[in-house]
Amino acid sequence: MKAYIVGVGMTKFEKPESRDWQYWDMAKEAGTQALADAGVAYEQVQQLPVGYCFQASTAGQRAAYELGLTGIPVYNVNNNCATGSTALMMARQFVEGGIADCVLALGFEKMQRGALGGGADSGDFKTSPVARHYGIMAAGHGFEMSPPTAQIFGNAAREHMERYGTTAAQLAAVGAKNHRHSADNPRAQFQDVYTVDEILAAKTIHRPLTKLQCSPTSDGSAAAVVVSERFVVEHGLHDKAVEIAGQAMTTDTEESFASGSCIDAVGRPMSREAARQAYERSGLGIDDVDVVELHDCFSVNELLTYEALGMCADGESGKLVESGATTHGGRWVVNPSGGLISKGHPLGATGLAQAAELVWQLRGEAGGRQVAGARVGLAHNIGLGGAAVVTVLRRG
Repeated sequence: MKAYIVGVGMTKFEKPESRDWQYWDMAKEAGTQALADAGVAYEQVQQLPVGYCFQASTAGQRAAYELGLTGIPVYNVNNNCATGSTALMMARQFVEGGIADCVLALGFEKMQRGALGGGADSGDFKTSPVARHYGIMAAGHGFEMSPPTAQIFGNAAREHMERYGTTAAQLAAVGAKNHRHSADNPRAQFQDVYTVDEILAAKTIHRPLTKLQCSPTSDGSAAAVVVSERFVVEHGLHDKAVEIAGQAMTTDTEESFASGSCIDAVGRPMSREAARQAYERSGLGIDDVDVVELHDCFSVNELLTYEALGMCADGESGKLVESGATTHGGRWVVNPSGGLISKGHPLGATGLAQAAELVWQLRGEAGGRQVAGARVGLAHNIGLGGAAVVTVLRRG
């Protein structure tokens, strides 16, 4: 059975503590938007997976109750930075498995200011769920007094530079592109445009990554209504429907750790395998894709993901972004929303915000950031610990 997204919603992503709202307020805003976009009443929703990382147990119910009190199952989902796409994957599985005809996937996060600790900031590696990942980093690079997540990705960037000759300017080009894209996104946390030189001159977080190459902490919510083909036909939703043509989730394998490389520990192998599976299930490949929303938590991860998705060979990603192939007028448009770096990164909402952007793009509703003629989109969402989700969306 096929699954379709027929409605999406998203709040503006905000700097933590800059707006007077609670997580249930933002969830109500995004969820209401998604239902209205689909023309679906909350009473028609049969299942509700809700993603978040930093709120208390059953926060999903607290948020869902703002939309209605219908007694439907609410599933609280936590999969680190891949939480939102995990909620979307659950919704798809409910529909494809015949368990439900209409599912609302919801994600939100209310965060604190400051750098994300990545589960290792307490220094207690024995109990950290990412102990193995940071152990790889510490063995190869030591452990410095910089934010742990920036540190492990920054060390992956150092390895990429040493191994392939990638330059600091190529890394900064990712940030420049995504900040430029966000200027046309009213829902983005930032809409400022920077040159490569300005990004290189910004405060260093962990060499070679500067502040303008790192995703911020953010508050926000996003949602998607996922339905069966039967529901689309019965309710006349063909004009709204975007097919989830293929989707896959992978977790770390032996390859993630065997090399002792931060490039592998932060997820290139599992992203590559998730992409392979998603292509196989959709019958589409990267050459069919027009627009990509990928997990640029740090600029280096965008480069690593180009390679994992098959957009270029390993080591060629710096040249790819520098060539203009991943912006408007190039072969693909990557992160037209501004990506995590500029749109923001409320963990539980990120994967669903990617889906929302792609639905708008494939429907031709993305305004000034519209990718001309976009028919196939790809979302990539990854979390340390680890999980990688790749979703291929197609407009019929």
